[in-house]
Amino acid sequence: MDDRITGALRELADTAARTADLLADDIARAADMVRDTVRGGGTLFFCGNGGSAADAQHMATEYVVRYRRDRAAYPAVALTTDTSLLTAAGNDFGFDHVFSRQVEALCRSGDLLVIHSTSGNSPNVLLAARAARAKGVRVLAFSARDGGALRPLADHNVIIPTDRTDRAQELHLCIEHLICDMIEADELASRPVAGGVA
Repeated sequence: MDDRITGALRELADTAARTADLLADDIARAADMVRDTVRGGGTLFFCGNGGSAADAQHMATEYVVRYRRDRAAYPAVALTTDTSLLTAAGNDFGFDHVFSRQVEALCRSGDLLVIHSTSGNSPNVLLAARAARAKGVRVLAFSARDGGALRPLADHNVIIPTDRTDRAQELHLCIEHLICDMIEADELASRPVAGGVA
């Protein structure tokens, strides 16, 4: 048996256990923010860089299509997918502005900007958070370490207790899957039963 395999999986499990112990209330609050946005007719916007960009796209897809249950589509947009827009904004204004320009154009009061950044210090997500706040759009941040400069810019933070980027990204996705599952389950539980009989 390769000890690297068991060691890596145990480390992930340990980080997940610490996250459960420390962040259960923070995760519940994050779920409330997503639920309130969906029920209020708002749109979920996601952004991040690198692996966090992949997480942003992944979660926008889960909300629009579905996670585990058939239900209505939820409005969700990843700000990481339009190569023409990203390269134009990067070329004309600089890479720091590739997300904030979209926030300025697309986000409205009642929407939620979900930011993925393990460091919490990437200039483009910081500018996106500031642009959202200027428009009265709430910000939910998933980060790690100490939350970085993003922490005070967010309305709510989920900060994974690890210094490892890979572990943080793995748990960001795990938590966001959990939140999506909770939203779907709540919607189905609130649907009227056929015939009006419970």
